[in-house]
Amino acid sequence: MKKFLGFLFFISLAIAIIEFAFILQNNWFTQKIIPDKPVPKPLLAYTFENLKKTTFPKTQITLEDIVDENEDSVSQIFSYSVPKTPGSKTLERVSGLMNMPKKSGEYPVVIMFRGYIPDDIYKPGIGTQRVAQVLAKDGFITLAPDFLGFGTSASPSADSFENRFQTYTTALTLISSLPTLNSGLDASYSGRITPDLGKIGIWGHSNGGHIALSILAISGAKYPTVLWAPVSTSFPYSIFYYSDESDDQGKALRKTVAGFEDIYDTELFSPINYYKWIKAPIAVNQGLEDQEVPYWWSDNLVSTLKKEDIPVEYFTYPGSDHNMLPGGWSDAAQNTLNFYQKEFSQK
Repeated sequence: MKKFLGFLFFISLAIAIIEFAFILQNNWFTQKIIPDKPVPKPLLAYTFENLKKTTFPKTQITLEDIVDENEDSVSQIFSYSVPKTPGSKTLERVSGLMNMPKKSGEYPVVIMFRGYIPDDIYKPGIGTQRVAQVLAKDGFITLAPDFLGFGTSASPSADSFENRFQTYTTALTLISSLPTLNSGLDASYSGRITPDLGKIGIWGHSNGGHIALSILAISGAKYPTVLWAPVSTSFPYSIFYYSDESDDQGKALRKTVAGFEDIYDTELFSPINYYKWIKAPIAVNQGLEDQEVPYWWSDNLVSTLKKEDIPVEYFTYPGSDHNMLPGGWSDAAQNTLNFYQKEFSQK
């Protein structure tokens, strides 16, 4: 009886060992022979390297309703189309606000990028209009896109990071579309107002400065550029810096960024790594009492640009805040005008 029980124990042990080996073999097969399904990475299309390789379409700039008019200039809605994603054939509407002199003539063009504006107070031109009117009065045509989700533009991506990166594709498509501006103006003004497309500039404030720096790097364009208090630090720190402004003190934002970093290398999306690609002359304007963009960000930006032998001028305004107030605004506007006039006189 003992021998029989011993034999059964031996058989049971052997079966258990075979089953265990079979399980191990299956696990090895699953892990080694059948790899995990790759995680989709659609936002790689928005890395600086990939955007640099992307061709952006030339779409028609169309003038629409006049929204304001004074003795010197006209403010008018314009629209054009942008690809839904880089390289996509699907196009979506983007609106914006154009300002131009009333007097007939050929004028330089300045593309203007605003900073952050809450949805509930947004209207076309907010964040750029005051400077735009100064430029229009002194003989410039200005174009300030609303970006997706603002004005009468199409909705942006539901992905918060893609929504952010779509500002680059919107800006780069507007640059590609500038050759159509002449026919757009002809349709409304019969040749009285024409753009001088040999004289194109860029202006950006706050996050609009971040957009301007990014597209200058991606495009390699040599357009003279004026920046007011630009967000110029690394990504995603440039997002975290403002997280205390949210109701949850940035908890949801940190979770979103952590999810992004699990999939993507953030260095590929950080403008500061690509400032060396910039070829345009730049004028930086910075209020020294700015609480939104610390002045040392602009100090560091200017130092970086100089190390890369990029022509840069730096204007600071003691006692002035993020909007160059209370005392620096007029000087900043005059320095902006002087910079463009100097740069365009050399063309």
